[in-house]
Amino acid sequence: MKNFTLLLGTMLISSFLSAQTIVGVWKTVDDEDNVEKSHIKLYEKDGVLYGEVIKLLEGATATHCNDCDGDLKGAPIVGMNVVYDMVPDGKAYDDGSILDPGSGKVYSCRIALKDDNTLEVRGYLGFSWLGRTQYWYRVQ
Repeated sequence: MKNFTLLLGTMLISSFLSAQTIVGVWKTVDDEDNVEKSHIKLYEKDGVLYGEVIKLLEGATATHCNDCDGDLKGAPIVGMNVVYDMVPDGKAYDDGSILDPGSGKVYSCRIALKDDNTLEVRGYLGFSWLGRTQYWYRVQ
């Protein structure tokens, strides 16, 4: 009985902790037309958050970043890091960038959990109040 209680407690704590992280796969939804566009895998490397496009959905209007600059110009969107250099800031991640592969534009970014299955992703220029917010939804 003691082992069962310990196992149950460990499982509950583990599921609670995993639900509180933004690391995982998220479905993006465009804030302008409310169309599902892609799945992005958010992952940490050396304490910094990155996001890689792992799948394009039916609502995606482009498959390559034709308006991007440099090495990304014309590159396939699947496999591309579109979130990068995000550092922890309390319960959020901030001070990084997000690339809009449709326009090729790069914005400052802040990402925070709204609830266990919803991310609030804010892209902005200069000041956070000069930007747009999208909500992404947990896939796994």
